Amino acid sequence: MISFAPSEEQQLIIDTVRRYATDRLRPAAYDADETRTIPPDIVARGWDLGLLPSAIPEQYGGFGESHQALTGALAAEELAYGDLAMALHLMTPNLFAIPVLHCGTEEQKAKWLPRMVEGGFAPYTAALIEPRWSSDPHTMHTVAEREGNMYEISGHKALVPLAADAQAFLVYARDGDSTQAFIIERGTEGLAVLERESYMGIRALPTYELRLDDVRVPVSCRLGGEQGSDLELLLNYSRVALAALAVGVARGAFEYARDYAKQREAFGKPIAQNQAIAFMLAEMAIEIDAARLMMYEAAWHLDKGHNATQTAVLAKAYADEMALVVTDRAVQILGGHGYIREHPVERWLRNGRGFHTFLGLAMV
Repeated sequence: MISFAPSEEQQLIIDTVRRYATDRLRPAAYDADETRTIPPDIVARGWDLGLLPSAIPEQYGGFGESHQALTGALAAEELAYGDLAMALHLMTPNLFAIPVLHCGTEEQKAKWLPRMVEGGFAPYTAALIEPRWSSDPHTMHTVAEREGNMYEISGHKALVPLAADAQAFLVYARDGDSTQAFIIERGTEGLAVLERESYMGIRALPTYELRLDDVRVPVSCRLGGEQGSDLELLLNYSRVALAALAVGVARGAFEYARDYAKQREAFGKPIAQNQAIAFMLAEMAIEIDAARLMMYEAAWHLDKGHNATQTAVLAKAYADEMALVVTDRAVQILGGHGYIREHPVERWLRNGRGFHTFLGLAMV
């Protein structure tokens, strides 16, 4: 059975990350969005929370016993409650570490995981999304062809976070009839990071297109070696992460709109007492709780080693739509103020609109 009570350790993580999100991320979110930059001290403080090292076993340099998707999802919700762009920034190394931890060979784990958790925040990243309207993880246009003991990889990627400073990339490409991941180090010939992208939302998160022109890497760089990696498992970790982030964004929008409606008066009473507003807030709360419970179930299945694809896909699909509906209603509740940039609901709406396209941009 799924327990709805977090363990003592999980509650400590929730409380710690919530304080960080409320005290550091939320106050800095407006300027970060306007300037498209994240203060380095905020990243450093976020790394000091130890979320990734606590998911890495001691034998690989971390201080965790085992990786738990549910624990990561609880932290992800709180980070997104502070700000989605900064949450994605802090979680970017997970895109590299979690696949290596679950699917990497012993040599790959021993080489890369200690590097990622020693010292401060290090930008390791992954490239899954392709710049096509029909981008599908199972039918990649980026191709890896084996030639003896080498792979030659060519293709084009988009929405690659922190690519300009990344020390290594996990690039997904079609290898025969399946999609596999390949570890490509910075500076490898044929690997080019293009100009920074500009999107409607997550403006503070630096993302880039990535071009691969006949990039040659040894067979040992294929994640999982000859056995390869389980793409669906990795996608499920991303789906759970994004569902948790969507819940965090929506929760922030709901609470802001609720508090505004209690304080804003019209015709001699708070607008929260108007039936239309009250019903809208109630429906927002219901949708958030429903998405959270679906996310919990998917994370629980992952942690139990079950096939979590169905629950993870449903959780993400529901959370994607929920985030858009809740943030849009938050803007409606604020009326004309909802369209003003000084109020955060318009930013949450812009960020929430992107969840449908974010697969592969976060992992727990």
